[in-house]
Amino acid sequence: MLDQYSKSIANLIEEFEKFPSIGHKTAVRMAFHMLNSSKEEAERFSKVILDAKNNLKFCNICYNISDSDPCDICANVKRDKSTICVVEDVKDIIAMEKTHEYKGMYHVLQGAISPMNGIGPSDIRIKELLDRLKDNTVKEVILATNPNIEGEATAMYIAKLTSPLGIEITRIANGIPIGADIEFVDEVTLTKALEGRRKI
Repeated sequence: MLDQYSKSIANLIEEFEKFPSIGHKTAVRMAFHMLNSSKEEAERFSKVILDAKNNLKFCNICYNISDSDPCDICANVKRDKSTICVVEDVKDIIAMEKTHEYKGMYHVLQGAISPMNGIGPSDIRIKELLDRLKDNTVKEVILATNPNIEGEATAMYIAKLTSPLGIEITRIANGIPIGADIEFVDEVTLTKALEGRRKI
């Protein structure tokens, strides 16, 4: 498919195709956009990427990506240290923070248990989570893994490990999105919505 391009352009297109959700046509547009930009713009783009790779690090407490260690959330004395919200990915923290509702701490697993993909409990940050629970500071662990097979399996595994510690284990509710019509909602989502019902 790349035979019609020179080697340098083909290589650039191939690199852009490695990005998530980027197909061939979009990769071609991105490659030519970059080629049509000035040398200064291209250098600035590459510098930003290198700076991010060199300066960003994982927080040694929650495994969030940050310029500092510990990250701003872990270093914030106003955050509630008695609650840890467990997420699969750094992007999940960003989504949670946008709500401005959650004021506790986080723990990023950096993945989910997926036997089909060869990912077991030791391949994600479960041990590090258990280490954080040993000092009796944490009173609640909120399991906010994705509502799919891998996320549910991971949540159940963590709940089983942490239940003997006497810590309250909760799972975020999954259900019908705002604005959706019930007749178009699938059975699994409806079941989760019923299970996650609350008093009003």
